[in-house]
Amino acid sequence: MAATDEEKAAEGAAGEATIIVTRPSQGCAVVTLNRPRQRNAMSFDMWLQLAEIFEGLSEDDALRSVILTGAGGAFSAGADIKEFGKVRSTPEGAKAYAARVDRCTEAIAECSKATFAAVSGPAYGGGCGLAVACDFRIADATAVFAIPAARLGIVYGIEETRALYEAVGLTAAKEMLFSAQPRDAMAALAMGLVSEVCDTDALTGALKWADTLEASAPLSIAGTKLVLETLVKGGSEARDARVAEAVARAMASEDYAEGRKAFAEKRAPRFKGR
Repeated sequence: MAATDEEKAAEGAAGEATIIVTRPSQGCAVVTLNRPRQRNAMSFDMWLQLAEIFEGLSEDDALRSVILTGAGGAFSAGADIKEFGKVRSTPEGAKAYAARVDRCTEAIAECSKATFAAVSGPAYGGGCGLAVACDFRIADATAVFAIPAARLGIVYGIEETRALYEAVGLTAAKEMLFSAQPRDAMAALAMGLVSEVCDTDALTGALKWADTLEASAPLSIAGTKLVLETLVKGGSEARDARVAEAVARAMASEDYAEGRKAFAEKRAPRFKGR
């Protein structure tokens, strides 16, 4: 994938870029958590920043895929526990914190693009929650997954827990949540938590997966993802209307016309996401 010039950063304390977005190609964005000294622990502000980034990327017609990863050999150590005394020490604070985490998790899960978590090193607690919110998890041999909520007296909300349950099933989800024991990459693969353990580093592996989507129509990816999510979560009047709109938009799109034309001309289609 050829690199582009686009680079965006969410600014953290003292102007440090705690989340960086790059575009290795027109159809792929890489979102990097950038607090390597803290093993990319998520600050209170970062939960909101990451939600806004994914909400924005979801509206980018040219994108097919988004990869979430961490800098410095760690995916994410989860929530920054050092902040808890200030932002999560009261019932009201805990509720506000959970709402922000839920918005972030939902923004990733509802992103209209194919989403990949490229996991190297620890994916603990909320970091594991970020990974399971993605459509696919690509790990390397250094990856370790754990959810230590039971060791902290924390109960995760529905959105975070739902994603884990959907990924691994009821019994395995209980095992992870009750025991707080870490799972290495191969154990995670065996339980269905990851899609692949690659021989390269996780980001390289995820980029290879994303590259296979470059020839796919963005509207097809977005619409199909919405249909599958509706099958899993159940329909509602609003969601069913969104599905109908997605189907109609694809049928009326320039990309559908281009796909038919390319097929007739026996060439690769040039999709634009509209």
